[in-house]
Amino acid sequence: AEHQVEELERGERDLVQIPEQELNPRTEDIRRHRRNNWPSCIPLIFHSIPDDIPEASRPLVTRIYNLWLVLLNTLMLNVVGCTFASLSTVVAGSYDGGGSVVGSVCWAIIFSPLSFLLWYRPIYNGCMKEEALYYYIFFFSCGFHLYFSVVWFIGAPDSGIGGLIQTIRMYASGNWAGYIAGIIGTVTTAGFAVQGVGLAYYYRQVWNHHNAAGHTIRKAKAELARKGAKAYFTRG
Repeated sequence: AEHQVEELERGERDLVQIPEQELNPRTEDIRRHRRNNWPSCIPLIFHSIPDDIPEASRPLVTRIYNLWLVLLNTLMLNVVGCTFASLSTVVAGSYDGGGSVVGSVCWAIIFSPLSFLLWYRPIYNGCMKEEALYYYIFFFSCGFHLYFSVVWFIGAPDSGIGGLIQTIRMYASGNWAGYIAGIIGTVTTAGFAVQGVGLAYYYRQVWNHHNAAGHTIRKAKAELARKGAKAYFTRG
């Protein structure tokens, strides 16, 4: 009887070790090969939608990432457009002091990283880990971003944003610099519209996904209490 008990215990230990042996190669692969790869110029984090995101969520995360890239490029192009808008005031003899250029640089410096950290990265981690906290961070931050998207699309004069109003104003300036600023403003206005409308659409899709997965505020609070805010910056 004692021998049979020992055999049973040995069998249980073998069953427990099997999953661990299966997990070890993946853990080792992550440790060795999944090194920081994004952004490519100065790798700060590991970012790979095919490796991190479950297949069902990959199209959603890929499209949201593409919308972030649209925002990034639009903000960069906006700096160029505002530079020509400022130059247009020089040509017209009413220099604006470069306020539009400074404003456009500030928008780009502030919102490029914040948009990545506050709404793109949370949905990336949310779909990777399926934890409620990330979804609520996304909903809160993306809600504010959608408000700013409307502001950017409108493009009040001298706001540092080449939106609709600023673009019309540049076409009406009557000088070459204004026309160039108007053409660039047309592109940036379209860019702000595309990323804003696209995010509003996918905001709804993420909301439906989070409901279907059974995520709640209570679960998000429990995750925060259990793992702490530090978990936001980790892959585990």
